[in-house]
Amino acid sequence: MTSQPGGSQEFAPANNTVPSPLAQALTQFEYEFLNYLRSKRFYILLAITAAIGAAITGALYYYRPSAYLSSPLAFYSVWWGSVASLFVILSGIFYGADAISTEFQNRTGYYLLPNPVNRSSVYLGKFLAAFVASAITVAVFAAITVADASIYFGANIPTEFAEAFLFTIIYILPMLGVSFFFSSVFKNNSYSILVSVMVLWIGFSYLLPLIVTLTGSEPWYLLSYGGQIIGNVVKPSGYPTHVTVAGGITTSYATTVPEGLAIMLGYLVVFVILGLVLFERKDLD
Repeated sequence: MTSQPGGSQEFAPANNTVPSPLAQALTQFEYEFLNYLRSKRFYILLAITAAIGAAITGALYYYRPSAYLSSPLAFYSVWWGSVASLFVILSGIFYGADAISTEFQNRTGYYLLPNPVNRSSVYLGKFLAAFVASAITVAVFAAITVADASIYFGANIPTEFAEAFLFTIIYILPMLGVSFFFSSVFKNNSYSILVSVMVLWIGFSYLLPLIVTLTGSEPWYLLSYGGQIIGNVVKPSGYPTHVTVAGGITTSYATTVPEGLAIMLGYLVVFVILGLVLFERKDLD
């Protein structure tokens, strides 16, 4: 405790040691995740998840398509293989598109970044919070899927579904890596969100079939191509392979599991590093 002019007193901190970068990242994660839990976006995405789950449940119950109700694997193929990637994309947009840019647009960075805080710790903490929030969304949809499947097949859960669920959780990481990169590029939330939607949703979802159709080449450089392993592992007919018909009439590509994971890892490493470098070098003004 030290005395100040005029008789006022100031309490000096007993320990001036700056927390380690890991400790700073965990603290940032804690507060960022709490912000997600208090935000409308978290519950809006959960509501979208529940609504899509209810729509699929109703459609299956009303129409009872024999092809999808013939076996547990066929059921999980239409439920998970066709829809799970959508929630990964939405999570990337909801939780990553403005994670960094908001520090500049809302001027919150003026209070946080001038302190002895490692920017990489801030970036990592925000990334981990976004990942956990995204994983919760995916887990909720998985719970809805299993609950609905139990109506028709009981507790018969194929091991392929466990693989697909794991690949979906992994798929969140590179998707957030891309959205965090664009959030680091722009200081305006509107721009970062718009570009993230264009790339994650429109680009990855529609560019893949267009490239294959126009060029007949294997789109190994697209993240969505690596993400195909999520639906491929639950195919009732078995894991698909490359198909080529003589004369170039039909060409179909299917990435293998190791290739798909390698594509995801490549996107994660490249875009997280690029986003972090931009964040480290960006001025607050």
